[in-house]
Amino acid sequence: MDRITAARVFVEAVERGSLSAAAERLGLSRAMASRYLTRLEDWAGVRLLHRTTRRLSLTGAGDRILPLCREMLALEGAVTALAAPAEQPEGLVRIAAPPMFAQTRLVAVVLEFLRRYPAVRVDLQVSDQVADLVEERIDVAVRISNRVDPALIARPLGWCRSVLCAAPAYLRRCGIPQSPQDLPRYSCLSYSGFGGNRWTLDGPRGFCTVDVSGGFSANDSLTVLQAALGGAGIAMLPVFAAAGPVARGELTVVLPDWQPEVLAIQALYSSRRHMPAAQRALIDYLVTALADLTGPPQG
Repeated sequence: MDRITAARVFVEAVERGSLSAAAERLGLSRAMASRYLTRLEDWAGVRLLHRTTRRLSLTGAGDRILPLCREMLALEGAVTALAAPAEQPEGLVRIAAPPMFAQTRLVAVVLEFLRRYPAVRVDLQVSDQVADLVEERIDVAVRISNRVDPALIARPLGWCRSVLCAAPAYLRRCGIPQSPQDLPRYSCLSYSGFGGNRWTLDGPRGFCTVDVSGGFSANDSLTVLQAALGGAGIAMLPVFAAAGPVARGELTVVLPDWQPEVLAIQALYSSRRHMPAAQRALIDYLVTALADLTGPPQG
């Protein structure tokens, strides 16, 4: 945990009389500001503030440590002032992203970014597991979800729309479903990260929830895609992953009038404060490069 940031949270909270006000001033969520303050107290081995729902007040130890934190911040500011005024993007940026999005969209975007900024290095961590940005030292996490950790800052990148599709050979063998109510009679490939065995669809007659089953399920999105391509059944896949196979005739969209839940694609990071130029440049580049995924979530 960054002790400079923790000291800044402490000083701002004292001066503004509120942890929420300090968080807003520093561009942090309140939960993240509270986490910094707790870590500072753990580091010092003493309680620095008396905190209630209405007010903050310094403890005796906090009163003694406050001027030391102000001196630390003054020294840090002096060092920062000596740095080059126009910082160029350089250094390492660690990114976390789910496998399907990484392989079908993100890798190409990152390579374009690196050609534009050759002094930057990117370490891409690919996993369907949700990364802990602080513990795993992740600078930017790309997540596809309508739920956001309140301790993190979110930058919208676009929307993830999905379709139901299957290999033509499977549909020739088993027929084409005509309504969501037909799906339980088919082998449906479930992905535990989205939908599982219960699929909710929005169509001409409103929302419909269907319990599906099949001989294959996986906790990895790319594995589900491969199973669909292999003719194992009907899969719910993101449009950004299904578009290529559909265009090549490897997959066929079924029930096109029924839309699975639309999910937000977001870049998440822990703080706006003193963000490195490489991290800021990458986030800005993602927003531009993924512009085709923006637009209203419906439709």
